[in-house]
Amino acid sequence: MSVPLKAAASFLGRINTLALWSAGIGLVLMTGFVAWQVFCRYILNDSPSWTEPGAVMLMSWFIFLGSAVGVRENYHLGFDVLLYVLPDSGKKWLRMITDFVVCAFGVGMIWYGWQLVALTWNTVLPSLGISGAWDYVPLVGGGILIVLFTLERIVLRASGAPIDEILDEMPPGEVAAELDIANGRA
Repeated sequence: MSVPLKAAASFLGRINTLALWSAGIGLVLMTGFVAWQVFCRYILNDSPSWTEPGAVMLMSWFIFLGSAVGVRENYHLGFDVLLYVLPDSGKKWLRMITDFVVCAFGVGMIWYGWQLVALTWNTVLPSLGISGAWDYVPLVGGGILIVLFTLERIVLRASGAPIDEILDEMPPGEVAAELDIANGRA
């Protein structure tokens, strides 16, 4: 594999790790927000107005970041049932079709998410005091990562990297780690 491909894969590996950690931190923060809201509502009898919309916004972030991580680590939906009956040459094409479909879905997330951001930019979420567009920015961010991660897989496959062999041998979830090892990033 060429040096630029290894560098890109290494960079995307770091982005993947950052997205995974951000999603995890968002999940913990959301849990804290909800716990604080319950405590304030039932113990202090005074529920803060920012906790529910803040928790929902964090949930959007960790869902879309987590789904992008799932794409890179091969946890996304695919044609797995057909892979068991196809010869190896057919598996490559089916996986390529899956990657293009997932990439197109990511492009749709960016396109329509950006339209929602533009429509709500001038509105204000009263309980948080920020633009309503921030409710839809996670959709765009997740779409960008999904496109990047599927393009990585398409380019690696087209360059002759042993991505399909790794996919055949490994259970989902270990694929990203094995790809990082194969690309020289341990």
